Amino acid sequence: MNSTVSFFYFLSFLTILSAVMVVVSRNPIHSVLYLILTFFTLSGHYILLNAQFLAAVNIIVYAGAIMVLFLFVIMFLNMKQDHEESKTNLTKVAATIVGGTVFVILFGAYRKSVIPSYNPDQFDSQVGMIENLGHLLFRDYLLPFELASILLLVAMVGAVMLGKREIGERHF
Repeated sequence: MNSTVSFFYFLSFLTILSAVMVVVSRNPIHSVLYLILTFFTLSGHYILLNAQFLAAVNIIVYAGAIMVLFLFVIMFLNMKQDHEESKTNLTKVAATIVGGTVFVILFGAYRKSVIPSYNPDQFDSQVGMIENLGHLLFRDYLLPFELASILLLVAMVGAVMLGKREIGERHF
């Protein structure tokens, strides 16, 4: 077996395991740490796809900045509950139905998907490079790029307003 293929399978296993641990873990700090591991393994997949810039941005933006923000919010909320509220049977049944429905939809989409065959004559090694990504981002997707920056700015202002407590003022 090729070393790239075995590395892909290892990364895939680690990605799925860490993503499941994000959901299963009861401690929010552990969930965030597993999410950081998930982002690092996804960056490994980007490197295998010859998209080094996306791998670096994934590590810097998601594993760095956003995870620090998640940890800050978790620490800010100061969740010191020793016990979790007991869930009713109706909640458990509803969660099982929703999870099963999502599984059926994903399985149906997987069965209907067509995987194209690999043609080495049409291989382009420059697909994930920075220059092509920049042309695509600033030419075809300029408006969504700018709207995302405005959304992030509004989210930062909202976080500052929620975090700011003045004497005598009610907290949201």
